[in-house]
Amino acid sequence: MERNKEMKTIWHHCHISTMRDGQYSNIENAAIVTSNGKIDWIGPAAELRAFSDKDQDMEAATPSDTKIVDLQGAWVTPGLIDCHTHSVFGGNRSVEFEQRLNGVSYAEIAAQGGGIASSVRATREATEEQLQELAIKRIRSLLKDGVTTLEIKSGYGLDLVNERKMLRVIRQIAEILPVTIRSTCLAAHALPPEYANDSDGYIDLVCQQILPKLHAEGLVDAVDAFCEHLAFSPAQVERVFKVAQALNIPVKIHAEQLSALHGSTLAAQYQALSADHLEYLTDSDAAAMAAAGTVAVLLPGAFYFLRETKYPDIAALLKHQVPIALSSDLNPGTSPVLSLRLMMNMGSTLFKLTPEQTLAGVTIHAAQALGLQASHGSLEVGKAADFIAWDIEHPSEITYWLGGDIDKRVIYQGFER
Repeated sequence: MERNKEMKTIWHHCHISTMRDGQYSNIENAAIVTSNGKIDWIGPAAELRAFSDKDQDMEAATPSDTKIVDLQGAWVTPGLIDCHTHSVFGGNRSVEFEQRLNGVSYAEIAAQGGGIASSVRATREATEEQLQELAIKRIRSLLKDGVTTLEIKSGYGLDLVNERKMLRVIRQIAEILPVTIRSTCLAAHALPPEYANDSDGYIDLVCQQILPKLHAEGLVDAVDAFCEHLAFSPAQVERVFKVAQALNIPVKIHAEQLSALHGSTLAAQYQALSADHLEYLTDSDAAAMAAAGTVAVLLPGAFYFLRETKYPDIAALLKHQVPIALSSDLNPGTSPVLSLRLMMNMGSTLFKLTPEQTLAGVTIHAAQALGLQASHGSLEVGKAADFIAWDIEHPSEITYWLGGDIDKRVIYQGFER
């Protein structure tokens, strides 16, 4: 049956954590009215009659073009947002994972053609159809947690043809699955084999061909780059950012994961949407990000999987009031994570964030990391009708439960998914 997008729906008998301003902002005994994929009204159910301008009870007052849904006492939150993933890639690196556990070094694995080179090779060899099929399987796992908005990066093609292929697949997935998807070009992710020992030459390719052409084809929502000693220098990343700026594309950065190169400060100078990883973030980096409105995206899955011991400076981020987002960093090498809710738990257990902060990290702050805070990430009038009705007693349970599948109803663009 075709869905009538114009039909109003009243969702009631629930409690709501709106996550407005990054806080629970709870409304008990609440209701939501939606139509056309947006929120028309939200507030205490007792005030709904005034909104409807009716004197009768809600059931009797409901016109024929309005549907009423009883959420049976659920706690409602915004739909979850996974703002940093590499969901599209060929193959996987589970064999390398086992090799490392058996004592084989990363250098030895790389010498055997492993590491990121193996993901690049597998991605280049795969067809669009194969990449799409593999990615959809992974993304469906994220959707089970309640993800309604997702960012996906390229970065395993590392040439024009294969970066285009990845970005085309990302656009195709957005047409197939019930999830809002943002597409990020991460061509400056690593050095491809054909540019060995010529990183400046590869950055020339990214700046002169890959970014301008893929932007012209409508495939790029944002540009990312990996600023690290094993990837690209701050000067090389700045070249990429200047091209993105000229093309009017927002930028993001992988920074301070393994060393303090102040890539996050560089990103802030270009008003980056986010700086991600940040284990080696300094106080001055946090201050620069705060001034620019750049979101800190923490990736506890990669921290855990790599057995890192250097923790992000959460205190500096909080002191400077930098918005903190959390994400899965789903990728084949360092974060094969299929659960955003698990990242919320790790955000608390590893990084000592409160459940309220972790929920903000996968809703309103994650929306800001994608430039979507005006339309997503909190439950407010005029925003997207993306929300989850959780069978829980308090919102802290979303972070508290480790694994499993909490009973819930996921509403995407005003319809139950």
